[in-house]
Amino acid sequence: MKKVLVLLVLAVGLQQTIYAQKVLKVWVVRHAEKDTKNPKDQDPDLSEIGAKRAEALKKELKGQRIDSIFSTDYKRTKLTGFPLADITGINIKTYDPSKVDVLIKSLKMNAQGKKILIIGHSNTVLEIIEAFGGKRPLDKLTDNDYSYLFSLTIKGNKVDVKTEKYGDKEPVREL
Repeated sequence: MKKVLVLLVLAVGLQQTIYAQKVLKVWVVRHAEKDTKNPKDQDPDLSEIGAKRAEALKKELKGQRIDSIFSTDYKRTKLTGFPLADITGINIKTYDPSKVDVLIKSLKMNAQGKKILIIGHSNTVLEIIEAFGGKRPLDKLTDNDYSYLFSLTIKGNKVDVKTEKYGDKEPVREL
């Protein structure tokens, strides 16, 4: 009888722990359009259209009370997050895109109940979503995809991924 009672108390305690887990909310975006005037420039600024998109991101997320902004150590990613960082007083933290698993593990362990923006690249955004345990919402991001805003709601091992668009549509490229 004691064993049954102990198991029952443990089961109720575990259930309470699961329900008490706080939600981690994460938005993941690709950097805004970069200035391509100098093809040799490996770290360009944003183009004029990109600067407008960064402002659109600020408008989209300013009411969300973002706690932290993470960006790779490139001008285009930092400049994409800067308008939002500026109005919220948040310092942008850099992360190494080749070690995204370290960032994700840290956020899952230490950022429960927080709201996070992560700015990446066309070849890292979907991998970030998968690293959180989310299902890839698209097969791939092309070099011309800048308007996707992915929101992840993470509670324990459950990850809900929503896909939206923000800012102006990308211009249609002529072939």
